Amino acid sequence: MPTYTALTTLPGKAKAEALGEAMEALTPEPYGVGVFEIEDDSGLWEVGGYFTEAPDEAGLALLATLHEARPFAVSELPDVDWVAKVKRELAPIRAGRFYLYGSHDADSVPADVEPLLIEAAMAFGTGHHGTTQGCLRALDRLATQGVVAEKVADIGCGTAVLAMAAARIWPGVPVASDIDPVAVEVAEANLAANGMAGRVTCLEATGFDHEAIHAGAPYDLIFANILKGPLIDLAPDVTSHLAPGGHVILSGLLNEQAEAVTAAYVAQGLAQVEAEQIGDWSTLVLKKPI
Repeated sequence: MPTYTALTTLPGKAKAEALGEAMEALTPEPYGVGVFEIEDDSGLWEVGGYFTEAPDEAGLALLATLHEARPFAVSELPDVDWVAKVKRELAPIRAGRFYLYGSHDADSVPADVEPLLIEAAMAFGTGHHGTTQGCLRALDRLATQGVVAEKVADIGCGTAVLAMAAARIWPGVPVASDIDPVAVEVAEANLAANGMAGRVTCLEATGFDHEAIHAGAPYDLIFANILKGPLIDLAPDVTSHLAPGGHVILSGLLNEQAEAVTAAYVAQGLAQVEAEQIGDWSTLVLKKPI
């Protein structure tokens, strides 16, 4: 079955969300519409629709004009079994003591690692992205230095791979939250697949806005692997939920965005411990003074 995409950009969240909503009334209708901020400090948002039939290009042109967006770029994607393709191309990843793999690579797991099974179909963070690797490597270094975090929160958890990694090496029950209910379901499925049901508490929440997250504070370690804008916005909440002497591991950042995010957390009184770059992406570790 062919898949068609129709993509455009325009400035401003409100305009982008309005265009995304209007696209849902098209005929043929899209089976999915996405609205995303482009994290390059341009202020632009991307709006995309996904179709199983060729979209109405005249209708798209009218919507672009009405919503002051760039003309839609319409493409037909090749008929590919994407999960099978991902399984072939995503090799296992080693990040410090952690080894991330799919079930098709189960026979490759070394004996001297903390294994984490993340299936290719779980699209919210397989561990191959430099941001996830950076967070896992930072976690490994903290543990090697003797840090033991009894209370851990993973904000914007996706697959919950970071919370699972913490639960593998420390005895507590981390909290993992995400704004997307599908991500929460994926996180719970990953826990079950790893024989870790009950070892992480998975919640649907925006940032720290959940009574269970408040109740678990203060945290010895907080992960936030999201985007520059939300990370800066969350700086006061992260700091207020962090225990004295606690650490925060931040990622989801392009290298050129790291300085601005670091400044936001230093302004809250945290001290930078380290920064690592993996390709185009940065991971930051900061600590709250005792």
